Formats: sequence, C-alpha cells, structure tokens
Amino acid sequence: MFSRLPARMLVITLALLRYLWTLGRRQPSDFPKRILVAHHLLLGDTLMLTPLLAKLRERYPASEITMTVPKAIYPLYQKRPYGVRALPYDPRDIKTLWVLMKTAGYDLAIVPGDNRYSWLALALGARWIIAFAGDRPAYKSWPVDELIPYPDIPAAWGDMVAGLIGGNAQKHYISTDWGDPDSAPFMLPDTPYCVLHVGASSPLKHWESKKWAALASHLTRLGMRVVWSAGPNEEHIIAAIDPAENYMSYAGQLTLTQLWHLIKRASLLVSLDTGIAHLGRIIDTPVVTLFGPGSAIICGPGEFWRNSPYRSVTIDNFSCRDQRILFRRSISWVRRCGRGTKECAAPRCMQAIDIGIVTDSIIEILKGAHALRN
Repeated sequence: MFSRLPARMLVITLALLRYLWTLGRRQPSDFPKRILVAHHLLLGDTLMLTPLLAKLRERYPASEITMTVPKAIYPLYQKRPYGVRALPYDPRDIKTLWVLMKTAGYDLAIVPGDNRYSWLALALGARWIIAFAGDRPAYKSWPVDELIPYPDIPAAWGDMVAGLIGGNAQKHYISTDWGDPDSAPFMLPDTPYCVLHVGASSPLKHWESKKWAALASHLTRLGMRVVWSAGPNEEHIIAAIDPAENYMSYAGQLTLTQLWHLIKRASLLVSLDTGIAHLGRIIDTPVVTLFGPGSAIICGPGEFWRNSPYRSVTIDNFSCRDQRILFRRSISWVRRCGRGTKECAAPRCMQAIDIGIVTDSIIEILKGAHALRN
C-alpha cells in the first residue's frame, strides 16, 4: 500500500499528459461509446448514484459504462446492475489505479461528488468531463469541461446526479434491475422478522437505547421477530439497548453481501440515516429511516424511488439543522448539520424523535407493502 500523496501525484501527472495529448481536440460526443462514472463515495452516497446509472443506460443503451467504487462496496455490483461494470478504486492504493489505467480511453466521464476525481477521469483519457459547479478549492475542477449548477429547488441527491446528463427523467426504480449478489451462507432468523440497524457513522445520529428497546417490544407484539444489526465495533450499542440479549444480534458478524440477504428476507428495516438504509431501498425491503442531523429531502426517495416502500422520520425545520453545504457547495435550500461531537454535546434532533412517530410510520409502510403484494 502506497501513501496517498504519491498516488495523487501520479494521477495529476498522467492527467496533465492526457490533457496535452488532447489539447484542441476535446469535445462532447452525441453517442459516447465508453462512459466513466468517477468517484470515491461512502456506501449510501454510492447507492444514491443509481438514478444516474439508470439514466445513462436508458439514454445510451449500447454504451459501455464503467464506475469506480470503494473496494468494500464492490461486491454489491457483482451482477452488473444496468449493465454497469464496477471497478474497485482506492486513492491510497496505487494498484487499483494501475487496473483502472488499463481501461483508459473514455468518450464521457461523470464526476458526481468531489471534483478532485475529475483529475482521475482526465488521467483515464476522458475526452469530455461533466461535474457539478461550485466545488472548492477551484483547482479540483480544472479538468472539468462542463460544470452543471445544483438545482435551485429542493431535490433528492439521486435525482440531482441524474441531472448531470440531459434528457428526460429516467424511469422509476425496479428492484429486478439489480441482481442479488452472491454471499457465503449464514444462519437466517425464522420469518417474519424485522431488522433494526442501530449503528451510524456519528454518535450524533444515534437514537436513545430506551427507545430502541421500546420499539423492539412493540414489533414483537405485532408478531415480528426482532434482530439487531450494526457494523464492526458497534456491538456495545446493542449491549446498551438489549443487555439481557432478548433478541438475536448480527452486529459485526456479516459481510455487506450477507447483510443484503438478511435485509432481503426481512419484512421491515428500521435504520438510522446511514448507508444501510439506502441498501434496504435498493433491495426494495420496506424501510423506515430516522433522520436527525441529515436531510430527509437530500437522502430521500425523490422521483426515482417514489414508488418504493420507504418512509422518512424527522423533525422538520429543527433549529440547529441550519447548514447549507453539500459536498463543499453552498446551496440556498439545503438544511442539514455536519457538526461533530465537539460542537454538539447531545443529538437533540434525534432525541426529539418520539417512538410514536416511528411506530405510526411502520404501520403505514407495512399496510402499503401488504396492499402492493395483494
């Protein structure tokens, strides 16, 4: 494993050489044969690129589409959703760059998040690069040929990234467009069961232990078997919620593809605002997501997932959810909070979510899912 700096310098060097080679010949193609989606996003943000992939495939049915993905997420794309080839990439791992270099020569590149990956797109020989405007510092956008402003009205981020390419809105999500990845066998709970995912990237997204425990009791009375889910090193969260171990826990035990199959067979997923909530939406399991600091609009279903069984639970217009930044861009309508624990002693936005709001959303979504099946 090489340090991040040499890998970045190599990307910049290759990008400059590519730019000099194509100087005066850079222009968009009406029918790009090879398309690249370049990024290094977290799980949830990566899965929210699905509307972009669907739109690219719909607009360019015969094109070869390649997308970089973090190595940990790569197994989810095993069955090539929308015919997209995923390639694992880590900016700190120069070996992954060499693999990407063997694919060089793209007619079009889309950079949906951090514009620093426009340099990667240029290094891979992209002849035309599209990204969002407004990234900082400005040098990150130097290789970009076409800068698209963020929409000036509220929208889900998945719909925003799909807007990076022209044309009509893509069709709504159909779960059969995404094949189930293979995984090693593991013991599944008896059905019907529900998954409660209690881990998150920040303690400011956590919900109180007593509320999780009360929700588990409520779902048990509804006739569901409750199972806990959390990531590696988050077992202590479940120990605080369920010290008597009344319910089965999968915390830190499953690979991402195994977690896919656990959620796939569940009647319900209740999750904090984390990548697992987006995974449940891809799988098309009924999902209830609890939002505190995050934006239920930006991370919501938007148009693409409008017909999916999904509910957001949040306290609208919470006073300290007042930051307007998304991927380093200032956007007037954005209301979210990216503060850390040094700035915020307790997640009042999560504490304000009452269990009654959550149970009402669960009943509503389960009724809707039952109606769809019948």
